[in-house]
Amino acid sequence: MTRILIADDHKIVRDGLKRILAGSELEVAAEAASGDEALALVKAQDFDLAMVDMSMPGLSGIALIKRLKAEKPKMKVLVLSMHGEHQYAARALKAGASGYLTKDSAADQLLVALRKIAAGGVHISDAAASALVASPAPASHQSLSDREFEVMRLLVEGLGPSEIGERLHLSVKTVSTHKTRILEKLELHSTAELVRYALENKLVD
Repeated sequence: MTRILIADDHKIVRDGLKRILAGSELEVAAEAASGDEALALVKAQDFDLAMVDMSMPGLSGIALIKRLKAEKPKMKVLVLSMHGEHQYAARALKAGASGYLTKDSAADQLLVALRKIAAGGVHISDAAASALVASPAPASHQSLSDREFEVMRLLVEGLGPSEIGERLHLSVKTVSTHKTRILEKLELHSTAELVRYALENKLVD
């Protein structure tokens, strides 16, 4: 049996995933409702594969993938997210994930992805793979660090510096510094311009 950890802050999603995996050779060995809980479980137990949501309270996103892989390098990670692949797939794979699947994918696609990754493969959609191979001239946001990208995403979602600091375990001053750097790198002057940039570049849904 392949031991799987499910990390998602919505119980209804975790229950749905368990139903999809029921009766297969993929065993849900544990579940977590936050990134911090997922990391604690990975430190305490051995899993073959972790299926993680990209956006959760506390530790999440690229930072969570990196921490999980640092803790258990051999454990595979599949990102299951509401964010489109063009927004995150490349960064997730670079951080150590073995696959990326959007939450609107069919149940059979999930099973195919999990089996492929458990066997040592990598899973992303054909469209995302083509985009990665094509590698057009890098957009300005590709110069952002993973942390800056996370801060940008939360700013665009409407969170303030204190809320972002709480979510990412950063001081308000550090968040403000990141925001300043983001605006400088993207040659923007306000959060409103940042939101417009994110929409134009399909960085938000």
